[in-house]
Amino acid sequence: MQSSNLANFRFGTVGSPQSTPKKPGGSVGAVQQTAVLGLSALELGWVQSVRVTEETCAAIQSAAKDHNVALSVHAPYFINLNADAEEWPKSKKRLMDAAYYGWRAGATDIIFHPGSYFNQPAAQIMPRVIERLQSCVEETLERGVEVRFRPETMGKSAMIGSLEDTLEMSRRIPNVFPCLDFAHLHARPGDGSVNTYDEWLSILQTYGQALGSAALQHLHIHLSGIEYSTKGERNHLPLRESDLDLDGLFTALKTVNAGGRILCESPVMEEDALYMQQLWAAKNDP
Repeated sequence: MQSSNLANFRFGTVGSPQSTPKKPGGSVGAVQQTAVLGLSALELGWVQSVRVTEETCAAIQSAAKDHNVALSVHAPYFINLNADAEEWPKSKKRLMDAAYYGWRAGATDIIFHPGSYFNQPAAQIMPRVIERLQSCVEETLERGVEVRFRPETMGKSAMIGSLEDTLEMSRRIPNVFPCLDFAHLHARPGDGSVNTYDEWLSILQTYGQALGSAALQHLHIHLSGIEYSTKGERNHLPLRESDLDLDGLFTALKTVNAGGRILCESPVMEEDALYMQQLWAAKNDP
């Protein structure tokens, strides 16, 4: 991360690097290993539940500060902004716990899956989705918890999380911005589209028009190779075993002078995170 251009993006993994030693292990060990690898971002993978103490959060925050590692949190998978009245309080608690303890651990961004349409039109369910997410944001601010909530773009058309969904949430609610998973955006149509420089550029321009050009400097990106069918995402793949046009994407990011974080979710996370970091450095080498 030596050149000023490369500093536009921090690279890292979603979840602990696979090479994290058993001691000290845990999130503190993951932060330390991130730095050892030469990466500078880590998304804490709290995807099953949030089970962490205030003491551990303080240790994570201290390690991240010492090693200059930017932190985010992937909240539990079992969150649904369109849940029924009985299930919603459980979903809300998962999101709120991720926000509070993530903030205590030094994380700035809380990434979450928005949920399912349950076969309802997006236009019908979005008012409920926005009202619920807004209540979560307002409660965190009332508690003095300052984090960005990032609904993730999802890889299946049955799931809340089209680019349009995430932008609408972000336009309507303060402290909300999309988590752009470009592999999911490629897989979602199920036909191999959304995989060219022009298509990536159009997405980034739409993002900038919706949220302001300054928002392009603070992108939060998930990236991997991906296998998909006509119904969308099937599973993540190593980048070099997939059809994802990474060069076209990086060219589009450079065109709009984007910055932020790029977190890898491939089965070979740190290997692909380092590969992306090297490609980005080469693309920006004067």
